[in-house]
Amino acid sequence: MKNKAKKYWRENLKYLFILLSVWFIVSFGTGILFKDFLNQFKIGGFKLGFWFAQQGSIYVFVILIFIYIRLMNKLDKKYGYSE
Repeated sequence: MKNKAKKYWRENLKYLFILLSVWFIVSFGTGILFKDFLNQFKIGGFKLGFWFAQQGSIYVFVILIFIYIRLMNKLDKKYGYSE
């Protein structure tokens, strides 16, 4: 039982690390590091770098929340923790 719980949490932390890394890359990378390159393109009249800094990273975060929910539901079923 203890080994099963350790595997569960190890996999959970792996998911968290990957998803938070994606969010960091999107929010910090596109909004700050690559903004000059992205500002060459426009979405709805706004420069793409500005758009990612103001809106895009928030949208990506919300999408990542739904991905995390789906991954955790599968993980719960895999380890027998489902409702």
